[in-house]
Amino acid sequence: MPVPATQPAAERKLLRDTVQDKIRDAIMDGTLEPGERLNDDDLIAWLGVSRTPIREALAELARAGLIEMAPNRYTRVAAPTAAEVLDAYRTLGVIYGGVVRLAVPRFTDAERREVAATLDQVLTRLNEGEQAALAHDGADVYAMWADACGNASLAQLCRSTTDGLSYRLRVPEIAEVVPVAAVTPHIAELRDAVHAGDPIAAELAMEAVHLLPGRD
Repeated sequence: MPVPATQPAAERKLLRDTVQDKIRDAIMDGTLEPGERLNDDDLIAWLGVSRTPIREALAELARAGLIEMAPNRYTRVAAPTAAEVLDAYRTLGVIYGGVVRLAVPRFTDAERREVAATLDQVLTRLNEGEQAALAHDGADVYAMWADACGNASLAQLCRSTTDGLSYRLRVPEIAEVVPVAAVTPHIAELRDAVHAGDPIAAELAMEAVHLLPGRD
């Protein structure tokens, strides 16, 4: 039987995705540092694949905001700046307000307890001065909402944008731009709304956590 003509393309896509995940994980866990130059030959030696899937993966990561590319000049890990923090943080609030509204009614009792416990941990870490460390782990906190929203299109939007947006929060000035005292009361409101199974209150609380203007 002849080999289907589409098979090589499917294999290349799978390889690109694997490479993308490895580079993404190395950026998110700090193995690849902000501003670090990414050389094709070094990536080929590390990942053990050809140049094509690496370039495809880097292009995807650039679209996600984790990589900066300038043709014939450089490819490097994005370097977040304080000027980007508020816009990125509010964008997360716009997206995840809707995600929370969809997710809360879908939670089982066990999931509701788990999410509420996670929010309690967030509050504890903020009160213990771990805001910078929490920003480093932010993508995982957002993922629990996206996984539960039940909307495939919205979940895909979250997967394609959250890494880059949450990565932009990793700056020393995070506490100045997003004051702990301004957000902790609303995180408690979000936790209570999850306990109560109230999607509207949860949405409003998530928006307030992200410093969005209130609704009249």
